Amino acid sequence: MFSFKRKIGNQAERLSLRYLTEQGLQLIEQNYLTRFGEIDLIMLDIELNTLVFIEVRYRQNSDFGSPIDTVTHAKQAKLIRAAKQYLQQHNQYDEPVCRFDVVGLEFDLKCPKITWIKDAFDA
Repeated sequence: MFSFKRKIGNQAERLSLRYLTEQGLQLIEQNYLTRFGEIDLIMLDIELNTLVFIEVRYRQNSDFGSPIDTVTHAKQAKLIRAAKQYLQQHNQYDEPVCRFDVVGLEFDLKCPKITWIKDAFDA
């Protein structure tokens, strides 16, 4: 049984995936789980031949900051470690160009405001 929070998180990921696909990215893997944490979406930016590790964040309102603001340095470090593990386990990406993006969704999930920050932080 999924918790309400997980259900909302899954919906936010689906909306983000659809949005990013419409922007030309191709899904490689979703919800990649490691001992360091989870990477929500791993996609390929075909135009730039770049592997993209994406963190999806949702907030119903921005009274205490935007969803983007919730990606702390500690969260970034976890994502970087998880991405390094992914690359070690998937050697088809020999010396890939990679980036870390953050997608923030605010307000009503039926018609959310989507903010996509490309190259949001460095490894």
